[in-house]
Amino acid sequence: MFHEIRFSTEKNGVVALHDRIRQIIKESGIEDGLCVIYNVHTTGALIMTSFGDRRGHEDIQDEIRRLIPTRIDFKHQHDTPEDAAGHVKSAIVGSSITLFIENGELYIGSTQGIYFLEFDGPRNRRVLVKAIGGVSK
Repeated sequence: MFHEIRFSTEKNGVVALHDRIRQIIKESGIEDGLCVIYNVHTTGALIMTSFGDRRGHEDIQDEIRRLIPTRIDFKHQHDTPEDAAGHVKSAIVGSSITLFIENGELYIGSTQGIYFLEFDGPRNRRVLVKAIGGVSK
């Protein structure tokens, strides 16, 4: 069974997910295994980065916007230029992260966090989390 994390975003927002994911792992009882985090949206992405400086998230969003600007000459214009640019950004940045569970804990670096990046907000979003592995008895 997977768990669903629901949240709302701001335009070009960044949402921290690591605390909620850690809680899901803790409640799962899984000692050793894998955690798959999956974004079900095509205009957002998942990243791992440092949580030490909130301005670093702004730098990431700024650089993604610089590399893939919103423009009207995308071939696919079903919705808005932001939507088309969001699809490209999501495809490049990625929609899932797989991490180890070790001794009942999510195995990530001491300054690493898991974040959702919004490319076409504000929106209501959801991310799925599945923990797979051995449960302690």
